[in-house]
Amino acid sequence: MRLELKNVVKNYSDGERTLTIIDQLSISFPETGSVAIVGQSGVGKSTLLNLLGALDAPSSGSVTHDGRNIAELSPTEQASFRGNTVGFILQSHALLPEFCALDNVAMPGLLAGIAPQTARSKARAVLSDLGLADRLTSRPSQLSGGEQQRVAIARALVMNQRLVLADEPTGSLDIKTAAAVQQALFEACHASGALLILVTHSAALASMCEQRYEMLAGGRLARL
Repeated sequence: MRLELKNVVKNYSDGERTLTIIDQLSISFPETGSVAIVGQSGVGKSTLLNLLGALDAPSSGSVTHDGRNIAELSPTEQASFRGNTVGFILQSHALLPEFCALDNVAMPGLLAGIAPQTARSKARAVLSDLGLADRLTSRPSQLSGGEQQRVAIARALVMNQRLVLADEPTGSLDIKTAAAVQQALFEACHASGALLILVTHSAALASMCEQRYEMLAGGRLARL
C-alpha cells in the first residue's frame, strides 16, 4: 500500500475562531512495516489517524491510498474502504458488549456482506492465532483487559486489512499484559503484511517500530 499525504491542512472551527491542528503536512509512509508517532497531548496525533483512516477529511491537501484521494470517494466507497482496507485498534477496545468474541471479530465481514459461516470461520482462525481459541464464546465482560485488546486486534486484521491504525493500543493495560499484547500486535501485523501506524506515549512501544516520528505543534512530523 502506498500511503501519502500532500500539503494536508486540518482546521476546526468553534464558530468564533478557526484552530489549525495540522498545517501543510506532507509525508509518504512505507508500504508495510510499523510506524510510531509520539508527541504531547493535543498536537494532533489522533486527528492524523482519523485522516489516514477516512474517518475525517482534510480541510485542504490530499490523503491518497495507492494513488486514490480518499476525500474524493463517495460515502459508500469510503465506507467500503474503511471496512476492507483499514483496521482500527483503540485504547478502549470498543467491543460490542452483547456479542461474544467470535461475533465481535466476525462483525466486519458480516457488515461487508460475507456469508456468516465464512465470516465466523475467518474470525475463528485469527482469534486462534492470537491465543484465544478457548475464549470464542466469551463476551467482553468475561474477558480480561489483555484478552479484550487481543479481540480488538483480531477484529482489525480479520478482513486482511492492509492498514492498521492503533491509538494508544495498550495504554490501559498493566506493564506485563501490555508487553504480551504488543508482541501479539506486531506479530499479527507482520504475518498479514499490513502497515501498522500507531500513536502512543509509551517509549517502549514506540521503540518496537521500524520508523518513529514525533508530532510537533502544527502537526509537523520530525523523524526520530
